[in-house]
Amino acid sequence: MEILHVSAECYPVAKVGGLGDVVGALPKYQYEAGAIAKVVMPAYRTPFRENGQNSFELVHQGGLWLGHDWYHFNVWKESNNVLGFDLYQVDIPGLLDTAGVYGYMNDTERFLAFQVAVLDWLNEWQHQPDVIHCHDHHTGLIPFLVQYAYKYKRLKDISTVVTIHNAQYQGQFGWNKLYLIPTFDLWKSGMLDWNGAINPLASAIKCCWRFNTVSPSYMEELFHSANGLELLLSAERSKARGILNGIDDKVWNPAKDPMINTRYGIKDVAKGKKANKEALCETFELDPELPLFVFIGRLVVDKGADLLPEIIGRALAEHHGKLNFLVLGSGDAHTEWMLQQTRAYADEHFNVYIGYNETLSHQLYAGADYLLMPSRVEPCGLNQMYAMRYGTIPIVRTTGGLIDTVTDFGDEGGTGIRFFHATAGDVLHAIGRALELSATKTKFSKIRKAAMQQDHSWDKAAEQYIDLYTSLK
Repeated sequence: MEILHVSAECYPVAKVGGLGDVVGALPKYQYEAGAIAKVVMPAYRTPFRENGQNSFELVHQGGLWLGHDWYHFNVWKESNNVLGFDLYQVDIPGLLDTAGVYGYMNDTERFLAFQVAVLDWLNEWQHQPDVIHCHDHHTGLIPFLVQYAYKYKRLKDISTVVTIHNAQYQGQFGWNKLYLIPTFDLWKSGMLDWNGAINPLASAIKCCWRFNTVSPSYMEELFHSANGLELLLSAERSKARGILNGIDDKVWNPAKDPMINTRYGIKDVAKGKKANKEALCETFELDPELPLFVFIGRLVVDKGADLLPEIIGRALAEHHGKLNFLVLGSGDAHTEWMLQQTRAYADEHFNVYIGYNETLSHQLYAGADYLLMPSRVEPCGLNQMYAMRYGTIPIVRTTGGLIDTVTDFGDEGGTGIRFFHATAGDVLHAIGRALELSATKTKFSKIRKAAMQQDHSWDKAAEQYIDLYTSLK
């Protein structure tokens, strides 16, 4: 079986969030399970491509019309299989040759051109893959184009699967840009429409053979809260699946991680965590004797990051400075500013790193006692799985994939702390429970070791995806 994953992100080539982690790991594990898995993504100007350490060979050249504009494109293949699967990058000068992944005024045109280029290239293949696996709205028009665009008729029988990593982002754009889409039977325009706009994610749900979310609980949540897609998802429920993401336990392994100060396993976790915490606290001028709470991720509303300044201020006041906080992330400018202001009056107990730093994230997982995840929306969440792997106890809201992966320590087999509402009050109550847990060394050690023993590797999920593909034939 051959699967072609089409995605805007793939770690370590280009990553903004969990999408990049998933696409960087799932194909590798599918390959190990006996499938032929490939990834095609845009050729952004990231260090992976620009630092000269990786080699690429040109495998295809073409051109495409995007409305009235003509673009030349190249498809490059990474030559040495350094990711464990075949990686292809689509280079479209003037559109995809950017340093960043998202956030450009012409993102609609950029990702539409990417999808057209992928299908033009695929149209030239002598053989065809068994499955085109699309990830999020950036590739959501592919199932429609394969079914209804005139020039892709030979691709019509290829199975299309769509993974919804976050339904809050749908890629909508106005009908005034219809002329950018390759020619199709206009009677099929309804397959593009949702609420009066062209909606790539809605179109993907309508036109794909199957779609899935990245956790079973998130799938159930979407039938009731999906940013306007609830009725559509309910109508297409027979095509829906919920498959829990995994983590790459070869990359996220404290016993072998080259990015952390001191490596350790479950037998010497206390010693290893202590050494990493001391190194981390020395860097950020914090007291290593106090419990350390960290937040790692995008500083956006969905992640509850806007609550952090209030949480930190009130926690330090209520607990008389008997804890420390460290934040790593970037995103909303106002939240970044508020965290910098918080640092001004809590510098002995709080520090912040604004930006993306993969190495530092590993060090935080290795050195922290607790990970905060006050998420309003969390389709799966990988951070809590990374944290547990490193013996850091997750404090999470009861939502989405956090339900499927973290059990409250008050219940049988507990591995973390859960709370119900994305409010500062609920998080503060959870922090209070964490401090009580820290004071009980035996119980704290038991919960930490239980968390480390959880198996969240990709092996099971990779098999579930292959079973899903097989069911389409």
